[in-house]
Amino acid sequence: MKTFNLTLIFIWVLFTCSAAQQNPNDTYTLLKPDRVFDGQQMHAGWWVLVKGNRIEAVGEPNTITTPSSAKIIDLKGETLMPGMIEGHSHLFLHPYSETIWNNQVLTESRAERTARAVVHAKATLMAGFTTVRDLGTEGAGYDDVGLKAAIIKGVIPGPRMLVATRAIVATGSYGPKSTVAEASIIKGAEEADGIDGITHAVRSQIGYGADVVKIYVDYRWGPNGTAEPTFTEAELKTAVEVAKSSGRIVAVHSGTAEGMRRAIAAGVTTIEHGDNGTPELFKLMKEKGIALCPTLAATEAIATYVGWEKGNDPDPESVKQKHISFTEALQAGVTICMGGDVGVFPHGDNAREMILMADYGMKPIDVLRSATNVNATVFQLKDLGNIKTGYIADIIAVEGNPADDIKSVKQVKLVMKDGVIY
Repeated sequence: MKTFNLTLIFIWVLFTCSAAQQNPNDTYTLLKPDRVFDGQQMHAGWWVLVKGNRIEAVGEPNTITTPSSAKIIDLKGETLMPGMIEGHSHLFLHPYSETIWNNQVLTESRAERTARAVVHAKATLMAGFTTVRDLGTEGAGYDDVGLKAAIIKGVIPGPRMLVATRAIVATGSYGPKSTVAEASIIKGAEEADGIDGITHAVRSQIGYGADVVKIYVDYRWGPNGTAEPTFTEAELKTAVEVAKSSGRIVAVHSGTAEGMRRAIAAGVTTIEHGDNGTPELFKLMKEKGIALCPTLAATEAIATYVGWEKGNDPDPESVKQKHISFTEALQAGVTICMGGDVGVFPHGDNAREMILMADYGMKPIDVLRSATNVNATVFQLKDLGNIKTGYIADIIAVEGNPADDIKSVKQVKLVMKDGVIY
């Protein structure tokens, strides 16, 4: 019996040693596409070698030494590029054509909203977006922090997440609203007022897991529902100071010229929407290094929900104004982030924004940069957004050449996140 036990122990030792030698971090994958977009430029004939979850080598085939054990994946006719980064998402929302925003917040349980978010996360990843900046749960509290944790732990598939948790609004400005003063209803974001109030809200959300601070600097709370500024310039400067002292970036919802002016003066990181920006404001954004996330797709989606038929009907004023503001931002040289306000339209259709950016006058190669290297830089994402030696292996392959035809980004053939092929 003793000899038998020693034999078992010997076999177990051999097995565990062998398993250690097959550490996933030591596995190699060679990707052989027709071309590689590295986050900045397109390179014909390049290959990429991945070791574990990192890029081991990239370049001309004769510069890459491939181990005999490497798994080889031929990607004939395809373009390899960094995993795309969605700059403005709401995984806890679904299209308003299915359920209007108020009813999602007021009538869908947190369990249902989380279940939907799980489905949305997978759809986003499989569409080639390996990272999202999720800018508020819209009434679902801090559930995005839990969703992020579940993805990190491998419980569910999904993209890397930068989360904003509840987002911050001025009291009385945001919905849902009720004319019954005694009614206690769920709000779509956390209300805060004054220097002390907004300081507390920023610090509290960071404490609960926020990676980015989202603030609504204007909203539709003016007479007859017109959009007007909410927080004062002093309040916004305080919020930015507090957030940035913790290393967090600050994203602000803004569609009015005055709201944008205050946000620019406060030194925010990104302005979302920017519908009524002016050449002067975009010039200031350029000078201060503040990026614009234009959300073209959300504007068009909302217009279709109220009856607009693109291609058949004249463009509504909201779409016309978006064309104007986007063109002026481009002319001013403002850094443009790719972000569509997904959730207003279906998750997994994130690339709709990229196609519109090209339609509205941005060069396809610049659109690709925006969705990869630019977003990674603006969002302070280390070792992401580029295909470079030593970077994290978040890599996708798409059919054709998206620098020639941006619609190719919707033809995703391979998704690798952290070295794992999904």
